[in-house]
Amino acid sequence: MADYEPLRDVEEQLQTNRRATRVASLDVFRGLCVFLMMLVDYGGSVFPVISHSPWDGIHLADFVMPFFLFIAGLSPALAYKKVPNRAEATWKAVLRAVKLFLLGVLLQGGYLHGVNSLTYGVDIEKIRWMGVLQRISIGYIVAALCEIWLTCRTWRQGGFFKSYFWHWCIAFSLSAVYMLLLYGLYVPNWQFTAPALASSLSPSNDSNVYMVRCAVRGDLGPACNSAGMIDRYILGVDHLYMKPAYRNLKECKISDGQECSPPWCDAPFDPEGILSSLTAAVTCIFGLQYGHILADLQDHKGRLTKWSLLSISSFILGLLLAFTGIPVNKSLYTVSYMLITSASAGITFCALYLLVDVYGYRRLTSVLEWMGMHSLSIFVLITSNLAIIAIQGFYWTAPENNVVHWIISRFVHA
Repeated sequence: MADYEPLRDVEEQLQTNRRATRVASLDVFRGLCVFLMMLVDYGGSVFPVISHSPWDGIHLADFVMPFFLFIAGLSPALAYKKVPNRAEATWKAVLRAVKLFLLGVLLQGGYLHGVNSLTYGVDIEKIRWMGVLQRISIGYIVAALCEIWLTCRTWRQGGFFKSYFWHWCIAFSLSAVYMLLLYGLYVPNWQFTAPALASSLSPSNDSNVYMVRCAVRGDLGPACNSAGMIDRYILGVDHLYMKPAYRNLKECKISDGQECSPPWCDAPFDPEGILSSLTAAVTCIFGLQYGHILADLQDHKGRLTKWSLLSISSFILGLLLAFTGIPVNKSLYTVSYMLITSASAGITFCALYLLVDVYGYRRLTSVLEWMGMHSLSIFVLITSNLAIIAIQGFYWTAPENNVVHWIISRFVHA
């Protein structure tokens, strides 16, 4: 399943604000993300150019997760605009995040076995703890706590940045800690167990234990980055994602009989790991600032102006970091990637806001709006493969003569 998630339930609506005019572009944006999720998830095998980038670089699929994180961060600015009881609001936000996290473990932890199997169940020793919903729950709770506890509402007359000064401090601190750990931690040699790998290195013993030689600091490659090391130490190598995108790299497809791919090509790696969740949370804080502009300003021109300035400046900063040597990398969720994709989310939201809420073209986006309002349900149906299994139930003469089987045999296995 692609690394993204359509967030609907994390957007809270306070009872006191239900009479306010609903911003339809929020649902349209969320629906657009759902559509992109389905497009890259099912079309990525047919058109690899839209699937996730194997490592450095950015493809269409790499925008979807940041877009949902952006929406998840924007929501608390509306939900917690007025907080009469901070403790109660905190408890509700934590409970919501925990529910989302546990749902993610159920859907993407290995409990469900895919479209070709009706069986279920997972070995606790190999369950995947991190994932798409888990990442969004982490980013959401960071943004929600910032809004509940660190918004200086008495300073609103002092300006935008002054009112939300501590939010920017948290964002900068998370980015600084991320950079310090990514470049500063020493990554020793490490090993993992896997069945019969085609590798240029022999197993370190007879039990298929393969050695990956690193002994470096600040390496941002697939094998020896500190993000993977942190996950292996804290989560355990058996609890990571078993099909990382870097398996599509050229060096991982060498099989000419004389030279084989390196062993790390078959090692697990979690693109929703612990370290990269820090910068993912910054994307939510970025979205939170958009929500502040939406909540504090009432005129369209003022909103669009501030949103555009924030997006353009972030995009330029991300490009500068990329040109100075910080790669745009989704799997590591680098700072340059975070800035570029967050700014892209902001620009996309500006365009949808102008189209839907300013000019009123809601009929053109009615399908996307409906998808956005039911995005979590759609995600569950797709991730659990219930929708695909239901479609497979309709066939001609024989069970294998169904649309899903035909598409897989015609395009995926071609």
